[in-house]
Amino acid sequence: MNHSVYMRRCLELAKLGLGNVAPNPMVGAVLVYNDRVIGEGYHQQYGLAHAEVNCIDSVAEADKKLIPSSTLYVSLEPCAHFGKTPPCADLIIKQKISKVIIGCRDPFKEVDGKGIEKLKAAGIHTETGALEEECKELNRRFFSFHTKQRPYVILKWAQTADGFIAVPMDPAIGLTLKDPGKRNDRLHISNEFSSRLVHKWRSEEAAILVGTNTALYDDPELTTRLWPGHSPVRLILDMDLRLPPHLKIFDHSVRTIVFNSIKEEEDKGLLYYRLTKNAGIVEQVMNALYHLNIQSVLVEGGAKLLQSFINERKWDEARVIINKQMTLQGDLNADPGLRAPVLDDMMFQQEITIGTDIIKKFISAGMKFSSSANI
Repeated sequence: MNHSVYMRRCLELAKLGLGNVAPNPMVGAVLVYNDRVIGEGYHQQYGLAHAEVNCIDSVAEADKKLIPSSTLYVSLEPCAHFGKTPPCADLIIKQKISKVIIGCRDPFKEVDGKGIEKLKAAGIHTETGALEEECKELNRRFFSFHTKQRPYVILKWAQTADGFIAVPMDPAIGLTLKDPGKRNDRLHISNEFSSRLVHKWRSEEAAILVGTNTALYDDPELTTRLWPGHSPVRLILDMDLRLPPHLKIFDHSVRTIVFNSIKEEEDKGLLYYRLTKNAGIVEQVMNALYHLNIQSVLVEGGAKLLQSFINERKWDEARVIINKQMTLQGDLNADPGLRAPVLDDMMFQQEITIGTDIIKKFISAGMKFSSSANI
C-alpha cells in the first residue's frame, strides 16, 4: 500500500476542521481495505466525535464486515484518555482493526505515546511517521502550544509602498491623526479583497490582539463579519484602562479579555486580566494565554506592540499586506507617519497579489515547526 497517498487524504480531511476544533488538533482518518477506501472522517467540532469515530461510522453496512481486515490511516496518534469523548484507541481495539498507520505522535501529555502503546499492546500492527512533517505542520499551533508552552503567534499588518502603517501621531492625545482635531481620519491601506482575506485569517485563530491606541483610534470590531466562521477571542492590551466603554470591543458579542495593571474581574464574557506593569508585557501575555488554553493569536497592532513581539522573538509567522499604489512620503509636509515594524531573523516564504495589494508571508528563523501552508 502507498501510505503517503492515504495519509495525504487524511490531511485533506483534517484541514476541514480548521477554526472549529481548537484547542483540539485537526485530525483526519481513512479506512482502507485492499486499496479501496471504505470509510473516512475528520474531527469536525470541538467536543464532538473525533476523526476515527467519524471514519468508522461512515463505513457502509455492506462493508462493516471488512473493518477488522482493513488498515486505518490517521494523521495524529489516537487518544488514549477520556476527555470530552472516549479514547479512540479503545474504539480501534474494539473494532479489531488489524493495522494502523499514524502520521505523527501527539505531544499532549495525556496522550504522548500512550495511544500507540495501547494499540501495540492489543496486538495491532502500528506504524508511525507517514508524512510526519506535513502532519506536524498542519497542527503547528497545537504542537507549538504543547512544546513551547505558549500560543502560536501570527503577526499581521498593512503598510504603504514606502513603509508606513498610519499617518502621524498627535502628541497631545497620543493618537494617530492625519489632521489635528480629527479623531476618525483613519488610513485605509488594504483593499476590500485583502480585508476579506484578513477576516478568513481571523476565523482560523483562537484569539486576536491589539493595543490601546488601535482600539481607541480605529474602534475595531475584531470579528469575522466579512467571512463565515467563528470570531476569535478579542484580546486588548490596555494597561491603564484608558479605553471608554462605548467602543465596539465592549459590546459583549464575543469573549473579550483586557490585559491591564489595575484589576482582575469578569462580567458577561468580559475578563479583566491583571498583569504587572513594566515587567515584560509580551512574556506575561504569552504566559496568560497558555494558562487560558488559547493556542494561537493573531497580533494586528499597532506598530509598537508588533515590534515588541519581534524584538522578544515571540512570533512564528508574519503576514504583511503592502499597498503598492499608496505612499505617504511627500504627501504631507510634516512627518509622513508611523513606520511599519521591522522583521529580523526571518525567512521569506510566499507572496501573492490581490489587486493593488501584495501579501508577503514570513516565518521566524527560529520556528520549531515548518509552515509551508499557503496564505
